[in-house]
Amino acid sequence: MEEKEVIASLAALAQPMRLRVFRALVGAAHTGMTPGALSALLDVPPSTLSFHLKELTHAGLVTQEREGRHLIYRASIDRMNGLIGYLTDHCCQGEACGAVSAAPCNDC
Repeated sequence: MEEKEVIASLAALAQPMRLRVFRALVGAAHTGMTPGALSALLDVPPSTLSFHLKELTHAGLVTQEREGRHLIYRASIDRMNGLIGYLTDHCCQGEACGAVSAAPCNDC
């Protein structure tokens, strides 16, 4: 994942309603959700939801698919995993991550 894509994804998620929408779609997994179901679940007006879905889609975090008369939105799990991978790529200097030691700091 490129830095520009990471920044766009993080910027999209840096708004409370978009973060809630994205988390709801992640919870719905591959089934996805209609805008009506999302609107009811999150208690947000459809026009407001539409704006946030557009922003998440533009950032590549959400996909849209038509199934019959309905639009189904899904979290882009590949994009989410790419973002998480980018953020943790250099974690713990390449060593397996573990609990942070509670040892006292001698230099403090």
